[in-house]
Formats: sequence, structure tokens, C-alpha cells
Amino acid sequence: MVKTLTLCVVRNDTHVLLGMKKRGFGEGRWNGFGGKVQLGETIEEAARRELREECGLEAEAMEKRGVLMFEFATQAEMLEVHVFEVTAHRGEPVESDEMRPAWFRLTDIPFDQMWPDDRHWFPHLLDGKNVNGKFYFLDTETLLDFTLHEELPQPV
Repeated sequence: MVKTLTLCVVRNDTHVLLGMKKRGFGEGRWNGFGGKVQLGETIEEAARRELREECGLEAEAMEKRGVLMFEFATQAEMLEVHVFEVTAHRGEPVESDEMRPAWFRLTDIPFDQMWPDDRHWFPHLLDGKNVNGKFYFLDTETLLDFTLHEELPQPV
């Protein structure tokens, strides 16, 4: 069984916006903004809605940058996460019930307070590459193995 999710990475030339997860899956970690795709929603619509709900931003320039699959030894359900990069938005980040947003310099990303897989794929995304991968976890703390493919985005 596969659960489809979204993840938005908001960034500019010098900083990335992350949210400290305040409750639920991933609580206590810095992450991008995203969540479940609701019935009748496209994946992009879900990404835009989750960004708005979790930090109050409206994406103006958003591009799909890859798909990451997550498998946990303790769960039957796989997570299929569609990653989007947001490079222009309206509004200022605001704290929600779920996330506390903060800007980080691209040179000071708090990988030690993020998911263990982030240190493997996140730098490639910030370098302008698309990322597709599969990550195998024993539990939420222990990354056992992964495969990762990167490529430069195709010009439109």
C-alpha cells in the first residue's frame, strides 16, 4: 500500500525556509512543508494547500523536482513524497498549529535535527538538480539503505 504525500521546499538564493514539526509524524524535526493529498485534489493542488495551511505562504513559482519513496520496516505502508521547490511566494511565513517556520542560510541547514535521509538528497535539490530516490528505514531514526538518482531539470 502506498500513501501519496507532498513536500515543498521554499528557498531563495541564500536561505531555505523550514518548519519545526510541532505534532504528529516527524514531530521535533525541521522539514519542508507538505502532507497528504486529499480526495479530488491534484498533487500540485495538495502541495499548494499544505504550504498555505502550514506556514501561510501562497506559492507563485513552484516546480516539481522529484519523487522520494520511503519504506519503514515497521510499517506496511510506503510513502511516496512528491517534492516541489518554491522560489517565489506571496505573504510572510507564520506559525501554525503544526509548524513553526524559520529561515536558514543555505550554509547552515540543521541536518542533525532533520530526517536522516535529508542530508543525502537535500543538497542536490539546493544545487538545482531533480532528485528521485528510495529510502529504507528500520524505524524513524535508523536509515538502513537508499538509492538516489539526480538529474538537471530539462529546459521548458
